[in-house]
Amino acid sequence: MGLSSLFPYRERGMKEVDLYSPVKRFLESQDYEVKGEIQDCDVVAVRPGETPVIVELKLSLNLEVVLQAVERLSLSPTVYVCIPNTSRLLTRRRRQIFKLFKMLGLGLLVANGNRADSFVSVLVDPGVYRPRQSTQRRGRLLGEFSRRVGDPACGGKDKRTGVMTAYRQRVLAIARFLQNEGPTRAAIVAAALAEPKAREMMYRDVYGWFDRTAVGVYDLSPRGKQEVPRWLP
Repeated sequence: MGLSSLFPYRERGMKEVDLYSPVKRFLESQDYEVKGEIQDCDVVAVRPGETPVIVELKLSLNLEVVLQAVERLSLSPTVYVCIPNTSRLLTRRRRQIFKLFKMLGLGLLVANGNRADSFVSVLVDPGVYRPRQSTQRRGRLLGEFSRRVGDPACGGKDKRTGVMTAYRQRVLAIARFLQNEGPTRAAIVAAALAEPKAREMMYRDVYGWFDRTAVGVYDLSPRGKQEVPRWLP
């Protein structure tokens, strides 16, 4: 999903210039001198002894807007994008958008239009992005990398059809064994494949490939007989 589809909302009849007055009042309330359309910048605010604040006024977010704001960083480290205040910001993409702006060192403002009671809210302030490292997630990443045999999944593959993970490889080894041997006791499968968790994996039956035909005995299910061959070379 591109950025252009994240905030497609445009307030009816609103123009970018309608955002100027609320933003100007907001900045002036913080003792900035504010002027519009300076060297292609929609809004420039200056306070003595500080770097200028640049604000780009947009009705929606898209890649072009983000690239334009990034270009403004060559003029000042304090660059904001201001868009209309809409409920569309309260989407499941809100966190990702905020993270993107923080990574790029950009700020994000919202304004509720050019009215006497209009207001501006700061959602993200520009700054140096310092991502919090997750050792747990990195461990899972490297664990999956090391356990996966070979390189069975092409990058960019449609995940809706399933991905050949290390766990699926282990389950497929069990399924292949049952395909060749028929109903077998879990202990025998575990020993033959050197897979100590064979019983647990067949019992959990994540993919629906196994049937328990007797106590401790498993075989391929009808679904397994249909799907397993698709995963085998």
